[in-house]
Amino acid sequence: MGSREVLGQAARLASSGLLLQVLFRLITFVLNAFILRFLSKEIVGIVNVRLTLLYSTTVFLAREAFRRACLSGGAQRDWNQTFNLLWLTVPLGMFWSLLLGWVWLQLLEVPDPNAVPHYGSGVVLFGLSAVVELLGEPFWVLAQAQMFVKLKLFYTAVLVLCYVIYFTKLLGSSESTKQQTLPVSRMTDMLPSITRSRAFVNWKEAKLTWSFFKQSFLKQILTEGERYVMTFLNVLNFGDQGVYDIVNNLGSLVARLIFQPIEESFYIFFAKVLERGKDATLQKQEDMAVAATVLESLLKLALLVGLTITIFGFAYSQLALDIYGGVMLSSGSGPVLLRSYCLYVLLLAINGVTECFTFAAMSKEEVDRYNFTMLALSSSFLVLSYLLTQWCGSVGFILANCFNMGIRITQSLCFIHRYYRKSPHRPLVGLCLSPALLGAFALSGGITGISEVLLCCEQGWPARLAHIAVGALCLGMTIGTAFLTETRLIHFVRTQLGVSRLADKTL
Repeated sequence: MGSREVLGQAARLASSGLLLQVLFRLITFVLNAFILRFLSKEIVGIVNVRLTLLYSTTVFLAREAFRRACLSGGAQRDWNQTFNLLWLTVPLGMFWSLLLGWVWLQLLEVPDPNAVPHYGSGVVLFGLSAVVELLGEPFWVLAQAQMFVKLKLFYTAVLVLCYVIYFTKLLGSSESTKQQTLPVSRMTDMLPSITRSRAFVNWKEAKLTWSFFKQSFLKQILTEGERYVMTFLNVLNFGDQGVYDIVNNLGSLVARLIFQPIEESFYIFFAKVLERGKDATLQKQEDMAVAATVLESLLKLALLVGLTITIFGFAYSQLALDIYGGVMLSSGSGPVLLRSYCLYVLLLAINGVTECFTFAAMSKEEVDRYNFTMLALSSSFLVLSYLLTQWCGSVGFILANCFNMGIRITQSLCFIHRYYRKSPHRPLVGLCLSPALLGAFALSGGITGISEVLLCCEQGWPARLAHIAVGALCLGMTIGTAFLTETRLIHFVRTQLGVSRLADKTL
């Protein structure tokens, strides 16, 4: 399969993921806005911080390394060995679920049962749901590796059931016999199997999995570090944890809707197009050109979306929180938290793209060396989070995240620069914007900032609507300037991620 065909499939995967992410997140967004008016901050803090941390830690440690390693394999591999390796995520998930569940019940502070009832039951159910989700891992990897863009699913038990039904129907149909690229012919081929003619698992994949596991463990600390600090060091009470988590989820909404599907899909693209660990001059030149063009466009897209969120988010944070959660969020530290998070989203967007390429192109040895950098970042993040929260409260978590994200971006940019320095391609120019577009962003920031002071948010809804109208005009001006100055990016979005092709790609 050529690089351009892989690019098309990766774009379809990102587009379909984006469409369903928007749908599901919109439903969740509306439900949360309704529920927040009936729950206490303490319950929100326990569920959204502590119990969700239990679930995400179990799932992340059990499967992340396996996913990265098994998606990096070539077409000529023994899929039975890969499936055997992937099924190990289930007992590994049981181990983490039991261990972490014991920690959550026995070592951590148990909340007041009058304020937060059924805490023990919540720990058991969240741990069990993590194990159930891992049952679908072999199906998920096969679907991603084959780039089945029609297959997008719900969570936990529904997710596993959908995978089983989908592949049972596909393998039982006459059409499946024509799909010579599918590495299995019946459902039993995906179950663990032992034969004397070959090893139980592909040891090259297993070693790569161990390397990614060490990296994933450290990355999990960076990703969920503030929740670990809140949970184990008790730097914030449950109410403040709840407000922080709500603002954190609201601030990262666009990042999860747009950046995560793109990062996941184009990691697969880069992993398939580039030969891991091989110098750029030794790669196929057509593949290198396509990969460089895609990386440049993704960097510019991430930069533009991130800057838009940062500039406009600063002037509309308080209004957004007031509409979303009422006085509980719009008063106190909520607006400052969301404004700070808007800057973090910009760094998050750029880091997602740079690490997407870096992790796909690195050799196993380079991944191992990068783990030491992640170890240093993890340690510094925990220390910095604790110190900054003591100094400036919950905003300290966001500042610590910004610091560490900046270092991760620098590491990835250095790798990309070294990777392409002997080639004619310079994908890092995607981080440069035209002076006209930079001027449009600066002007929009100034106008909306003045508008917030004059019109928002204590002067009633007519003034609020006027403030929104000012922001809409500034946003329209900025987007118009982008259309006139960033023609290559607009072409990439239209041809690879465009809405006009989205319907055909997802049907």
